[in-house]
Amino acid sequence: MDRTVYINRIASFLPGKPIGNEEMEEYLGYINGKKSKSKPVVLRNNKITTRYYAHGKDGKSTHSNAQLTAEAIKALCADGFKVEDIELLTSGTTSPDQVLPAHAVMVQGLLKSRPIEAISFSGSCCSAMNALKYAYMSVKTGNTNNAVTTGSEKFAAWTRSENFEEEAHQLEALEDNPILAFEKDFLRWMLSDGAAAALISDKPNEKGISLKIDWIEICSFANEVEACMYMGAEKDTNGNLHGWSEFKQKEWLEKSIFSVKQDARMLDKYIAQLGTKKYVELFKKHNVDPQSIDWFLPHISSEYFRSKVNDEMKKYGVELPQEKWFVNLSRVGNIGAASIFIALGELMNSGKLKKGQKIALTVPESARFSYANAVLTVV
Repeated sequence: MDRTVYINRIASFLPGKPIGNEEMEEYLGYINGKKSKSKPVVLRNNKITTRYYAHGKDGKSTHSNAQLTAEAIKALCADGFKVEDIELLTSGTTSPDQVLPAHAVMVQGLLKSRPIEAISFSGSCCSAMNALKYAYMSVKTGNTNNAVTTGSEKFAAWTRSENFEEEAHQLEALEDNPILAFEKDFLRWMLSDGAAAALISDKPNEKGISLKIDWIEICSFANEVEACMYMGAEKDTNGNLHGWSEFKQKEWLEKSIFSVKQDARMLDKYIAQLGTKKYVELFKKHNVDPQSIDWFLPHISSEYFRSKVNDEMKKYGVELPQEKWFVNLSRVGNIGAASIFIALGELMNSGKLKKGQKIALTVPESARFSYANAVLTVV
């Protein structure tokens, strides 16, 4: 059996109110009681003006990652589709609430659904696209008639100042003006919380539009490039990662082992170069003329990369005018795995889509340089 598969609906849940740049450190805290020196530089490049945090200024959590995800699914269940109708749940996240049990089953538990297959995908920004591909294949092969796919993150709690205080105190003992390493401070001004859920079906909507999934392809360049973004590990001078279990318990705090870290220089060197190369290769493979794309949805962690992606595409003779790009980063922040679904849902509900239009999704994951690409047709 080989069926056509559709995205019929997308719903999002963003916790609390949008947080402006001037308020960020009131929510994330001041490391060693001092304002961050990297914050203005990072914000100037990423051009994010508001984001969402699943905790208050007092640091108390308002939602777990599983709760964020469950709220998005509840918002998805409308127009006759109920939680009890879900046949498959696939979830992608970088930031689950615990190591075990897996994220999807925790979400299922909150939903009180009937017994279903619930599959979790880990990793980073591509994890939700991995979840989407599993759902797509399940429906396409007739294993299920529908699926709900989610992407979610609860990043902000990881970047609160208390997670770095011990390391700051250790640095202070060595020097008069300790500054948290840029690779750790950098992501504090990038990341946001939220969730999105997509309804996948073997039938399009009877009213309104649906998005037919033409194809989804995912590729990793881990064979070529070392880790760029990581958590629960430290990277040595040879580029090798050493996991948390190799360190003594006191070092977990002294070295901020469980903070999320990113090598900004590696990110700048590889992320657009490798991703655009693969993007162009896939369009040739699937016989798609890039000029036939009506909407281009790139997940970018910073507006800094918009011009880099655009310049890389031009090297391959691909020019997509900016009016075809749909990016909502400045308003919602970088929500990792959830970002592509939140952007796609916003576009889907905007009234701008017309039947027959083509939408290209491209999601880079800097952790070990993986890329997810897909093309959808509005029907």
